[in-house]
Amino acid sequence: MSDQSLTNRARETGKLWLRRALQHADLEIGRGSYASRLNQTLQSCGLDTVLDIGANVGQYAVLTRSAGFAGRIISCEPLSGAFAELDRRAAGDARWTALNSAVGAEIGTATINVSENSFSSSIRDMTAAHLDTAPQSRFISTEEVPVTTVRELVTGYGIAPERTLLKIDTQGFEGEVLQGAGDLIGQMGAIQLELSFVELYDGQLLFDDLIARMSADGYRLQQLEPGISDKNGRMLQVDGLFVRSDS
Repeated sequence: MSDQSLTNRARETGKLWLRRALQHADLEIGRGSYASRLNQTLQSCGLDTVLDIGANVGQYAVLTRSAGFAGRIISCEPLSGAFAELDRRAAGDARWTALNSAVGAEIGTATINVSENSFSSSIRDMTAAHLDTAPQSRFISTEEVPVTTVRELVTGYGIAPERTLLKIDTQGFEGEVLQGAGDLIGQMGAIQLELSFVELYDGQLLFDDLIARMSADGYRLQQLEPGISDKNGRMLQVDGLFVRSDS
C-alpha cells in the first residue's frame, strides 16, 4: 500500500471515529458550516447588508461575521432581556445595529409570549406538537413590544433591497413580516425563512405555503438547513435560503 493510500486510510478512520463520537453526543458535522455556505451566497450575489429579523441575542449575526461577512447588519429583537445581550454584542461592531422592536404587517404594538428558552418566544400561541418536542419552549410570561415593518426599516436606514439578505426568524410570524414588506419582496437579493412542516404556532404559514410564495415572487431555493425533529424522528422545521431566480 502506498504512502498516500495509508494517509487517506488514516484520515478516513479518524473522520469515522469523530463522527461516531459526535453521534453518541447526538451531534453531527458536515462539509462546511451553514454560515460558511451562507457567506458564499452573500458574496456570489453581491449582497452587503443583512436585515436580521428576530435576532434573539445575536447568534445569527455572530456566526455570519465569524464566517467572513464584513457588511452591514441590522438586527431586530423585541424581548427586553434578549435585546440587552444583543445590544451588548453589537456595541463592539461599528457595522452592526441593534433595534429593540418586533417586525410585522404594520407599525404598532403587540403582546409577545415569552418562552422559557427565550428563542421560541412568539406573538402566536404555541401548539402541542411544539411543546411535546421541546418542553423548554413553554411560555412563562408576556411582554408588550413595539412593532415596525420591513418597509419602515428599509426607508429609515437607507437599505438597498437588491443588495440585502432579509432573514426572518419570527416563530410562526413569517407571513406578517412578509406582508409588511409589501412589494419589497421580489426586490430583496435573498430571503431566509423558517419553514415548518406542521403547525408549531397556531395559524402560521407552512412549508408549502412559503415555498409557493417565494417561487411566485421570483426566488429559487438555494439551500436548506435542518431544524428540529420530534421524538419519532420526523423533521418538523428547516431553515430555507432563497435567492432571486435571476441571480
